[in-house]
Amino acid sequence: MPERATGYEPATDERRERAVLVGVERVGDARPYAWDIEEDLAELARLADTAGLEVVGTVTQRLARPEAKTFIGTGKAEEVARLAKERNAGVVVLDEELTPSQQANLERLLPDVRVIDRTALILDIFAQHAVSYEGKLQVELARLEYQLPRLKGMWEHLERERLGGGRGARFGAGESQLETDRRLTRKRIAELKREIASIARHRETQRRARVGSGVFRIALVGYTNAGKSTVLNALTDAGVLVEDKLFATLDATTRRLELPMGREATITDTVGFINKLPHGLVESFRSTLLEAREADLQLHIVDASSPHAAARVTAVNEVLTEIGANERRQVLVFNKCDLLSAESRARLAAAWPNAVFIAAATGEGIDRLVERLAQEAARLDEPIKVTLPFSRGDLVSAVHERGTVVSEEHTPDGTVIIARVPHDLAARLEPFRRSEAEQG
Repeated sequence: MPERATGYEPATDERRERAVLVGVERVGDARPYAWDIEEDLAELARLADTAGLEVVGTVTQRLARPEAKTFIGTGKAEEVARLAKERNAGVVVLDEELTPSQQANLERLLPDVRVIDRTALILDIFAQHAVSYEGKLQVELARLEYQLPRLKGMWEHLERERLGGGRGARFGAGESQLETDRRLTRKRIAELKREIASIARHRETQRRARVGSGVFRIALVGYTNAGKSTVLNALTDAGVLVEDKLFATLDATTRRLELPMGREATITDTVGFINKLPHGLVESFRSTLLEAREADLQLHIVDASSPHAAARVTAVNEVLTEIGANERRQVLVFNKCDLLSAESRARLAAAWPNAVFIAAATGEGIDRLVERLAQEAARLDEPIKVTLPFSRGDLVSAVHERGTVVSEEHTPDGTVIIARVPHDLAARLEPFRRSEAEQG
């Protein structure tokens, strides 16, 4: 692909800061479902828009490997500087994560603009969208850990003044301020980690309680803006915020869901994933993402209307692998199928024969999805045949509430029930099992 500079139509909101995007195409990228440069830039443009930037131009670069000092090379940096000046842009966004030295070197080559990388952009979006106390703590931790190795650049002007000559002081204002900031930042990071760990322990207690209850646990996972919140609302009337924006919701939301035959389940909406999700965010949101690891079933929601659905499935599964959640049972759910042609839907169905196809916004396919959830819940159940004394109405109620009753008969000896129940309930019912000979 030839290197080029292209423009976007200017936005109507003049208050938005103007930005130039820089995309890098890795030569010889052999990753499965490797993302092409056009898709990378389109997604970066959506991220920039979500962060409140107006994209006024893009520059691309083909590289076999990043240039050590500036990632994109001095010549390309000069091209970016010219385009930014021509388009009156105040921000340059690189679609990669820069090292602190690469960012500092680029800022010297681009003195009239702010240089940020993909990680900083996503962190800014998370900071805008975090609502819960835990979410805000997680975002603050990720931002501080990102900023800590970059603090030196904030005080370089004072360091230059010190080197230019002071009144004999061993450390100038820049050095002392830098050390103070580093110490305060490390202290705040330690405080945040302790507080998040405390919240995580509380979450773990709640998770153990849910496991002990035997309620079937479902976690919604998927690429950002795939429609997870819309699916949650369609299944449970949860009233969760739904916006056509990346990372519109960050906080985990858990709701109860009644499956056919009276079986109860919980369903949790987790933070959306994205290609090249910053590692710091994965770490900071680990306690939230553990909902996906601890669930009995993952509903992997996919935007069926995206031409890059397969690549997005891979990106989500890579993050699930990173947090150790890749071995849970998973059902693919293709959402927004109302936006597909019949031919496109048929191709997807042929490629993913075990997937469920829905349009959560219109309600299409929701009944089929609920039936599939009931089938998946039944996989974890154990068949039992017991005779419960009339004095154990509590166990009869538990079987009805948490299991699937096949038959029920009142006999002189008690209530004979044939059912499928969760393993923990089956263990409670074990004393009331009767041999085939006893049951006649």
